[in-house]
Amino acid sequence: SILIMKYIVVTGGVVSGLGKGITISSIGCILKSSGLRVTSIKIDPYLNIDAGTMSPFEHGEAFVLDDGGETDLDLGNYERFLDITLSG
Repeated sequence: SILIMKYIVVTGGVVSGLGKGITISSIGCILKSSGLRVTSIKIDPYLNIDAGTMSPFEHGEAFVLDDGGETDLDLGNYERFLDITLSG
């Protein structure tokens, strides 16, 4: 059988605090509870910048992944809501 991959894209530019991470985590949780296989990809405009070294006023809280990567707090929401382990 052929598996068809589908994507849900949530955008909002660089405006922080709109709830984009919680929204996509919640949608993923609903889809997963429906029996679908779900993962999450976060694409940020911060190239070559460690989220852990940015000012919390500039970026928000950092979340440390199991592999030691300091990332956006949204990845922590993805891990908790979807019960998955992500890597940086």
